[in-house]
Amino acid sequence: MAQLSISRGISELARRDPDRPAVCDSVRALTRRQLDEQTNGLARTYAALGVRAGDLVTIALPNGVGFVEACVATWKLGATPQPVSAKLPPPELAAILELAAPRLVVTQELAPDVDSSPLPDVVSAEWKAPTSGGSTGRPKLIVATTPGVFDPDVPAVPYLHPAGVQLVPGPLYHNGPFIYAFRGLFCGHSLIVRERFDPLDWLTCVQAHRITWTMAVPTMLHRIWRLEPEVRGAYDLSSLQVLLHLGAPCPVELKRAWIGWLGPDRIWELYAGTEANGITVIDGNAWLTHPGSVGRPALGSAVRVLDDRGHDVPTGEVGEVYLMPVGGPGSTYRYVGATARSVDGWESLGDLGRLDADGYLYLVDRTADCIVSGGANVYPAEVEAALESHPAVRSCAVIGLPDDDLGQRVHALVDATQPVGPEALIAHVAARLARYKVPRTVELVGGPLRDDAGKLRRSQLRAERLPLSPRSPTPGQS
Repeated sequence: MAQLSISRGISELARRDPDRPAVCDSVRALTRRQLDEQTNGLARTYAALGVRAGDLVTIALPNGVGFVEACVATWKLGATPQPVSAKLPPPELAAILELAAPRLVVTQELAPDVDSSPLPDVVSAEWKAPTSGGSTGRPKLIVATTPGVFDPDVPAVPYLHPAGVQLVPGPLYHNGPFIYAFRGLFCGHSLIVRERFDPLDWLTCVQAHRITWTMAVPTMLHRIWRLEPEVRGAYDLSSLQVLLHLGAPCPVELKRAWIGWLGPDRIWELYAGTEANGITVIDGNAWLTHPGSVGRPALGSAVRVLDDRGHDVPTGEVGEVYLMPVGGPGSTYRYVGATARSVDGWESLGDLGRLDADGYLYLVDRTADCIVSGGANVYPAEVEAALESHPAVRSCAVIGLPDDDLGQRVHALVDATQPVGPEALIAHVAARLARYKVPRTVELVGGPLRDDAGKLRRSQLRAERLPLSPRSPTPGQS
């Protein structure tokens, strides 16, 4: 079938199988017919509040059926959903609204109009407009310049099978969960949306709903794997065909454990930004021959690794990763509130990495987070992976703090699930990494450092500690 507007595509899926589940959360469930009719009425409610084609609609709702309804209703008017966290502090929300200038801000579920008949067909010129604070903490909008159309018979990407049952454990205001939940919905998935991630709930849902497809971030994989083996082994995961992970570097030991558990055919990984200006993809089989890689360029995109002067670095050497989409520069998005970092049209997301002789990309860390200690580059992600391999560590963050001798010292923040001392953690890392990469100081904190989307603001953590940073620390200080 040819591509349809999101509005007509949702209606077509409802026509084919009206009673098939479309989306459910812990409170409500909608069939395809109900989703189509409810969002026709909700679109009319939004239209009565002034929403027209081309407008942005800021959606500040928690994970659930209501979030999905709000987005579909927005598309049915030819407008663009602009998702944000429902828990944003007022100053952060105000800064985003100043950039977005939306026609409507949805902070609660609104009653749909009683008229649920089909609406005039219209296509959203820009199908999504998520936000990102990036490493700077300053908000920006990343507006997708691709239109809101799809073919219900052809999944958007080859690793997204049609007519599956998708578990959505991540926050829908983040681009990864957003894009794959709706891409799944558009090709016939039944969505099982969870209000928040919990490792036992994840296992329970996969078994109870016979989940065929899900997306996760390494933080989720880490928390599930930290469960006792007999707990994990008590659940039937045989229905799961694809587990896609993205959003942050995945420690090699963790990735290998999951491949050993589920098998290489079911584990996929990709590297891309909200900007969709390039993508690399790798399945479990290719990863076993290229451990640590995030894959090779896919879907017509291309990757280069450049030095500080914009020249390609030799194979195997670390540089800044630059991407190019199949449609060329500027073909996939536009920024509001930011400017792209680019060299001759090739754009960087701020990541450091290297390419091997087979063209596989390996990420090292973020350019902004690299720590220069005693003249040597220390990449926090590598140290964090070593720390997270300790059985007591649930999450961690590694930052650089000022040091009179070294310039910067490696400082680790650790969220532990059981008592463990700084000395034991330092010794654990020292057994795995070169001495200059080992944290000089360790700070034990009282809660997770990454959110359920795997995001970590090292710049904020660093800023919070700079006034308190001692000038001459002692090893193992906590």
